[in-house]
Amino acid sequence: MKNTALTEKHISLGAKMVPFAGYNMPVQYEGINAEHAVVRTGVGVFDVSHMGEFILKGENALDLIQRVTSNDAAKLYDGKVQYSCLPNENGGIVDDLLVYRLDEKSYMLVVNASNIEKDWNWIQKFNDKDVEMHNISDRTSLLAIQGPKAAEALQSLTEVDLASMEYYSFVKGAFAGIDNVIISATGYTGAGGFEIYFDNEHADVIWNAIFEAGAQFGIKPIGLGARDTLRLEMGFCLYGNDIDDTTSPIEAGLGWITKFTKKFTNSEALLAEKEAGMQRKLVGFEMIDRGIPRHDYEIVDAEGTVIGKVTSGTQSPSLQKAIGMGYVKKGLDKEGTEIFIHIRNARIKAKIVKFPFYK
Repeated sequence: MKNTALTEKHISLGAKMVPFAGYNMPVQYEGINAEHAVVRTGVGVFDVSHMGEFILKGENALDLIQRVTSNDAAKLYDGKVQYSCLPNENGGIVDDLLVYRLDEKSYMLVVNASNIEKDWNWIQKFNDKDVEMHNISDRTSLLAIQGPKAAEALQSLTEVDLASMEYYSFVKGAFAGIDNVIISATGYTGAGGFEIYFDNEHADVIWNAIFEAGAQFGIKPIGLGARDTLRLEMGFCLYGNDIDDTTSPIEAGLGWITKFTKKFTNSEALLAEKEAGMQRKLVGFEMIDRGIPRHDYEIVDAEGTVIGKVTSGTQSPSLQKAIGMGYVKKGLDKEGTEIFIHIRNARIKAKIVKFPFYK
């Protein structure tokens, strides 16, 4: 199992460590609910160094990105980030990812930890115009500093005006005395904040500086458990749960990152699906009766007929109610529709609601 540059730090802080995507990762420190609240109301730090980073360089870097991703990367400018996905050839998704434009001929792709090798091979398969590709995942650390107090907590560490950075933009500059750090106004929590990319060798210095600067703001380390409850409250998809090789971006509600103004992998079939209307749709639901929905639980109608499947579910710490996401058959996806979740041989009542759960 792989370690991040900060694994020993998490162990020394008493984190409960678990295997995740081939890495030894902190799932929680003082408890998921407490950590979740810290991020929603203050500021918390996630070590997400298990994520993958690829650099694509050269005259044809943009051309390659345009052919393998669903969003229109031609709209990017230096310092801009874009959410996108890698469609496969069968209507599903290889992975979802972020695309960073470093300059006109250089891009950074940030991919999910469990898909690093798969994504690398997939993109390489289409690299027929000599785009220079570098997999920098193993030497790159990534910290997500998230929450409404993130900008204040980090401001003393950089000359970049953090509060004025627009969402999904980034700056490369000095941070905590270290040069060439990517400071990105992105995150997976819906609580605001930043993601900081740097070389592994600077991990201890940067981690310590963040906690020193953030002490007066109540900054705390946060595990992957709270990362999951935070993203779920926002209705953000998790690869392997809500989207995978068998789910199309159209049915997953990712039509907004699927731009048919260009040709990309399987774009004609996805356009046909969009025009014909999909057979199922990813929806959010909240439980009316008592029970927590879990991945792969059946969604049924009042008669007990299976109409779909749960992809993610939890007890929402912010809302104090159970929420979930899942695919349901076409026509049964309207807001307010009553559905039932099959939990331990019982049909537990729920209703379909709009994303995000947490407003």
